[in-house]
Amino acid sequence: MGLFDQILGAVNTSAQVGGVNDFLSVVTNSTQGGGLDNLLNIANILKQLSNNVGADSSTMQSILSVVGKEVQSSLQVKQATDGTESVQDLVNQFAGTSANSEAVNTLFSPDIQAKVTENAAQVAGLDVETIQQLLPSLVPLVLTFLKSSGSPFLNKFVDIDTGGDVDIADLLKLASQFFRI
Repeated sequence: MGLFDQILGAVNTSAQVGGVNDFLSVVTNSTQGGGLDNLLNIANILKQLSNNVGADSSTMQSILSVVGKEVQSSLQVKQATDGTESVQDLVNQFAGTSANSEAVNTLFSPDIQAKVTENAAQVAGLDVETIQQLLPSLVPLVLTFLKSSGSPFLNKFVDIDTGGDVDIADLLKLASQFFRI
């Protein structure tokens, strides 16, 4: 199942009718934590972070992809041990557009943080220190995207049996292109 199919399946929980309008209705619904406003804000913050570290958008997407996959893994473990409600609580607590080291420390053990920074540095061609500086900004942004997208998408994101990867970087790239950010 491809990324777009997973998004539509998550957004359209009845799985009867799918389409871009279903996805857009969720991200534009103001009751979903800001929806469109949050999506636009996330994309703009990513552009600022990219400029701050001298990275192009594809480099940031690579970093975000590594970080997003590790967030997914951490949320899956949290769901397996503490349940779905605890995952939603964690997302609600740490979603935001400001750097938050506590979000990183809550989701990632020191060993996982080292793994993420090394993997992202290798993929992006940046030094580990730069990635370490970005993590406290990127993790809350990923969580903000999940919160803005709503519970069906969050549930799909942490569902271990999805059979495919949901890549946050791809989603934000798609949204950025759609909204011409």
